[in-house]
Amino acid sequence: MKFFVAGTWQDRDERIPVVNPANGETIDTVPIASIADVQSAVESSVQGATIMASLPGYERFQILRRAADLLAARRDSLAKTLSSEEGKPIREAESEVDRAMETLELSGEEAKRISGEVLPIDSGKGVANKLGFTLRVPCGVVAAITPFNFPLNLVCHKVGPALAAGNSVILKPASDTPLVALQLVEILLEAGVPPLAITCITGNGQVLGEAICSDRRIRKISFTGSQQVGEQICKIAGIKKVTMELGSNSPLVVLPDADIEKVVAATIAGAFANAGQVCISAQRLIVTSKVHDELIGALIPKIEAIVSGDQLQPATELGPMVREAEAARVQSWIEEAVGEGATIACGGERNGAFLQPTLVLNAKRNMKIVKDELFGPGIAVCRADDVDEAIKMANDTNYGLSAGVFTQDIDAAVRFAKEVHSGNIHINWGPQWRTDSMPYGGLKDSGLGKEGPKYAVEEMTELKAVVIHS
Repeated sequence: MKFFVAGTWQDRDERIPVVNPANGETIDTVPIASIADVQSAVESSVQGATIMASLPGYERFQILRRAADLLAARRDSLAKTLSSEEGKPIREAESEVDRAMETLELSGEEAKRISGEVLPIDSGKGVANKLGFTLRVPCGVVAAITPFNFPLNLVCHKVGPALAAGNSVILKPASDTPLVALQLVEILLEAGVPPLAITCITGNGQVLGEAICSDRRIRKISFTGSQQVGEQICKIAGIKKVTMELGSNSPLVVLPDADIEKVVAATIAGAFANAGQVCISAQRLIVTSKVHDELIGALIPKIEAIVSGDQLQPATELGPMVREAEAARVQSWIEEAVGEGATIACGGERNGAFLQPTLVLNAKRNMKIVKDELFGPGIAVCRADDVDEAIKMANDTNYGLSAGVFTQDIDAAVRFAKEVHSGNIHINWGPQWRTDSMPYGGLKDSGLGKEGPKYAVEEMTELKAVVIHS
């Protein structure tokens, strides 16, 4: 495919192969953009921002409504592309397309709701005969830098609200998964997005990302990725708005009165979806001693029954990781934990980019599989004596994106909600749950700002105060 810059589809001599991680076959190639291409993209996007800001909210709604309908019409094709380039099982890919449609729908609705408020100016002294109100206006040019693991829906979570708010967008998708993002741009153009209002540029993430984020004409950055890259972006961004959706090592706490059957279901769904390559994947299973053995005994056969294989086959539940190197990294972390005293209850074997779903017991706080972001199909089990120790262990991390607890004790649940340092808290389900309308974002090193169309529109607009003096 070609990339889309300055209102046209363009090619370059140097190209990047896009590979199916299951078999190593090249699906397609995309151009490698240069710094000059970034400059062209920013210049055209400045013009595009003016065009978008002039469109009434209802027109922006109509564009995104048409785009959602086009996604629905091309669901099967988009899902196949997504599954092929990312390794996600086809059923999960189809679900992601459905969610992306909803995200665009929600974004379009928000375009009709952007408003200000009347200010209580007369609450101060000496302010008689004045009227104050606020206006919410677009930021201008929004940079959207997206990861490989949800290459369509996370793009929609940035592009949809940005367009709804009246901005132009420069999209830099992950190099592993650019194809479905480029197909989305085709859809947006067909739906009526002005050509100068949308850019999709492909190539080296570090080179392009630095050029984009350091440009003063970019007024808002929305990034999803690792904590290390997010911190670097914040250092070079200068004075502009940023939303950072960064890493995590999400805890799932199991208290003595937990429903074990529900815990097993949540763990299977929350630890191994997309081969564990989800930022809110259940990574740390913190289990009180009273129910530890019962839970492990129930978990092992369920994990061993997960069907792994070709991601395009409907029966597949666990596909390959996005790259063989990532599968090797995860395996090495697991092996390192074993060397430090942990044990593998099941899984742990690797074949290329395929890594068996893995359950690790006797995990300790200083092990990489506990303290860092694993981002693979493994879960580490830690013991806790009681709710106090469980909450302390849940908070023993630099991250704070999502956390879950299973308990029937309302007092323990409320304590967990109040005391655990996490942007998303789930009672009687695991941390790996999100509906696309909710405010989504982390605390501590897990990031800044919120996603979810309503909240993202607020992040992608500026607030003006207007006072009429008479």
